[in-house]
Amino acid sequence: MALREQWAETAMGVVVLALAAGFLTYSLSVGGVGVKSGNYEISAKFGEAGSLAPGASVTVAGVKVGTVSQVTLEPKTYLAVAKLSMDPNVKLPADSTAKITSDGLLGGAHIAIAPGGSMEDLKPGGEIDNTQGAVDIFGLIGSVIRPQGGDDDAAAAPAAANPATQPAESY
Repeated sequence: MALREQWAETAMGVVVLALAAGFLTYSLSVGGVGVKSGNYEISAKFGEAGSLAPGASVTVAGVKVGTVSQVTLEPKTYLAVAKLSMDPNVKLPADSTAKITSDGLLGGAHIAIAPGGSMEDLKPGGEIDNTQGAVDIFGLIGSVIRPQGGDDDAAAAPAAANPATQPAESY
């Protein structure tokens, strides 16, 4: 009886491993991780990369046209360098603009490209010069909640403490 239980457990383990391998293969193929053959690579430098990571989408007008293949730090300028693997059917004008945008309030990030008006296309290995880095949403929310300017707060505190300076209420 113990031998049958061992075989059943072993068979169940093999089934679980096969399912896990299937899900991994499916997620990698759907997610588009890695550089696909035939794609060309361009780069863009950003002052702030935020949560941009390899595998993130690159879109034009909301349509996925590539993926981020690598994000590194340039040691001399301290700029984030994103390598973009682009669909060979999409030719971007040389003066296009790349912007890191958020997928949602707590979501990841992707790169949205706004095509420029140049007659020349961005060549493989080229770089997008016009970029806008990620916006720190939580930093913005924090600055609205806790303003750092002391002038308005300092003037309001004495006026609230001295009732003689308050205007009289009229009914």
